[in-house]
Amino acid sequence: MILLVLAASSARPQTKSAFNPDGKYPDHWWTPVPAVDKPDWEILPQAAKPGEVILSKRHELGILSNFAATPFTLQGTRYASVEGFWQMMLYPENASDPRASFPGLLWKHTRGEVAQMTAWDAKDAGAVGFENMKKMGIDWVSFNGKRFKYWSAESGEHYRLIVAAMRAKLEQNPKVKETLLRTGSLQLLADHYQEENPPAEWRYYQIWMQLRAELQKQR
Repeated sequence: MILLVLAASSARPQTKSAFNPDGKYPDHWWTPVPAVDKPDWEILPQAAKPGEVILSKRHELGILSNFAATPFTLQGTRYASVEGFWQMMLYPENASDPRASFPGLLWKHTRGEVAQMTAWDAKDAGAVGFENMKKMGIDWVSFNGKRFKYWSAESGEHYRLIVAAMRAKLEQNPKVKETLLRTGSLQLLADHYQEENPPAEWRYYQIWMQLRAELQKQR
């Protein structure tokens, strides 16, 4: 099982390498990991090229994952993680929501319960919600009573909400801000394989680079 390690020691020596020629970054961000028994979804740290870094859950950059337990409040509601926020939108908002009364659907959790989940618990709950969407033949999710497409080539409402959640995570968790700024000018990459040409909100690493640029301008 891959563990989220959100606080690696800052006392580790920083050495020069092809990935870290100026010694600006912790060298362990690129330390090769044996591929034996790695999960199929994972991209290991050594897959990065010079100038790049994988946002691996094997070290402190995992705090930038949507899976990370980094609670934040958005529009008056607390969420345990960006993943929980993301996946709860697949669930019925209330009894009048058509998803709540569609025949034959099983909801193992409430929307509020999913909002308080992290990591694989949230991801697995979302998988149930997605299967129910397919059974209903719908392509929308919802937030505060508003419906919008879940998967779109254009950056729509779902994208704007995910960016808002990531920004709230950044602003309300000092360790997230500290870690993001430590990545300097490195190109950030996902630690998992994605579908070809995914929607912009799936490319969370690019959103982090946009938010990092904003922070760097403020310094």
